[in-house]
Amino acid sequence: MAERDQTAVEKSTTRKVFWRIIPYCFILYVISYIDRANIGYAALQMNKELALSSEAFGFAAGIFFIGYFLFEVPSNVALGKYGARIWISRILITWGIVATASAFVQSPVQLYILRFLLGVAEAGFFPGIIIYLTYWFRAKEQATTVAWFTAAIPLSYLIGAPLSTWIMDNVATTGLSGWRWMLLIEGVPAVVAGIVNYFVMTDRPEDAKWLEPEERAWLAGEIEKDRAARTNVKHLGVMAAITEPKVLFLSAIYFIYQVGNLGIGMWMPQIIKGLSSGLTNFQVGLLAMIPYAVATVAMVLWSKNSDRTGERRKHSALPLLAAAIALGATGAVSQASLGLALISIALAGIYAFKSPFWSLPGLFLSRSTAAVSIAAINSIGNLGGFAGPYAIGFIKETTGSAYGGLLVLSGLLLLSFLMTWFARFENRSEAVG
Repeated sequence: MAERDQTAVEKSTTRKVFWRIIPYCFILYVISYIDRANIGYAALQMNKELALSSEAFGFAAGIFFIGYFLFEVPSNVALGKYGARIWISRILITWGIVATASAFVQSPVQLYILRFLLGVAEAGFFPGIIIYLTYWFRAKEQATTVAWFTAAIPLSYLIGAPLSTWIMDNVATTGLSGWRWMLLIEGVPAVVAGIVNYFVMTDRPEDAKWLEPEERAWLAGEIEKDRAARTNVKHLGVMAAITEPKVLFLSAIYFIYQVGNLGIGMWMPQIIKGLSSGLTNFQVGLLAMIPYAVATVAMVLWSKNSDRTGERRKHSALPLLAAAIALGATGAVSQASLGLALISIALAGIYAFKSPFWSLPGLFLSRSTAAVSIAAINSIGNLGGFAGPYAIGFIKETTGSAYGGLLVLSGLLLLSFLMTWFARFENRSEAVG
């Protein structure tokens, strides 16, 4: 193939793959995260109706991640066996069913059970998509690619905040409260997406009928070159991949990070409502959009810079430092606008961390090993999603204020910064950074 022709094929292929894969995965993750996080908005009505204390709500928010932890690695192994198309469809349909069923709980125990089952149903989705992207994008594109995909997290809050609170304030018929209608309405898209996914998702470039034959051949060849060029990576079995010391270290970093990330995420609506009295639920939802809009922009720009420089470790660490400082300062201010600005900085740091971090396992592990390891890191790390909401709930119940919990989360983010900053991983033949 001539040089000019090869360049033309590269441009057309990368453009087609990006617009076919990323927006679609993005939409799936928005649906996923709305179903996962909308309990934070439901709490504005649900806690009173179900007589949930702050500690009980923290437990309900966090038990999702116990189910997630237990089934994450098995789910990712199943994805490798059955293929992304079939397994992602299964995940979407089952979590949609559980999410809609959550609208009908009548007691805290029923809520705990369904939140646990929601974690079981969703387990494997995020790491599965991360590995799926490595089948379609070269290593030099992966931080930016993951950033566009994971930008769905803050965007899901941008969409979910006003949507969830509007439903709660305006839809309450047939005897169901607004928060119940919200859970029911927002759970349906996952079931629909699961059915659609079976007919839309393509497992690998070789199967992509929407690419021209020379485009399929070029992409498959590029992905294979990436794999062959990484001569110093490790090829490990399932248990060896999970117990690899660097994988366990990354799991510890991600656990500590997730305590801070998901702690603030689940409590965000109640924190914002505490900044100013008299806010309606919908006004809380509108204000909650601001930090997530800032976080979305910061995430994409920071990841682009990571890809441009090829540096991963420092790009993972520095956002954590910014988040720790801003989150710690939030509890010390009384002015609502300043508090919202600090929360925006904290979330910008929290989300900017994600994409460079998920590039780290691929620096020292083969693609097949990284698939299991990313699932393990995500699984262990997401236990922080249980600890964070529960810790803030316990501290709020004990002290009467959520701000003591924010200081604890700030300290944990600072610790994860230090661990990431001083870590060393191999990037082929040299250290990261």
